[in-house]
Amino acid sequence: MSLGQLRQKIVIAAVGLLLALPLHAGEPASPVVPKAKAKATEKYGCVEPVSKMRKNHMEFLLHQRDDTMRRGIRTKKFSLVECVNCHVTPKKDGSYARFGESEHFCSSCHNYAAVKIDCFDCHRDTPENSNARHTLNDETSPHHTIAFKENDPLTTKKLDNVTSGGTE
Repeated sequence: MSLGQLRQKIVIAAVGLLLALPLHAGEPASPVVPKAKAKATEKYGCVEPVSKMRKNHMEFLLHQRDDTMRRGIRTKKFSLVECVNCHVTPKKDGSYARFGESEHFCSSCHNYAAVKIDCFDCHRDTPENSNARHTLNDETSPHHTIAFKENDPLTTKKLDNVTSGGTE
């Protein structure tokens, strides 16, 4: 290889590297995910190991949705309400980030990955104890005042039927 060819290859490599720099400028290596308020379990922190939740959280939420909406089974383990209550933390001024803002727990990854979700078109994007309310989720709606009760006989009956394979 001649000296001229070597110089040409070095110049091409340098130009390629310089052109690639703007692709990474200002972009974080990964999303900044806010810390949860509390640990759901001592073993994992969350209801499942973090790596499992990152990979499968949508499947868990869809399964919970199906159990709740189609089978009438309400549990807390993979409840969107419980996720929001634990993971959406207040800002320094006491207000809560709303879905779409990078400080919101769900948005921190979904914005980064350019994934559009519609959960918060109907569901709260802030914890239950916050004053921030979605227009479709005000407390005057009887639909949204239903809450899971651990000793609710109807829920217990439905859970018993599902686990035993029986029907109502």
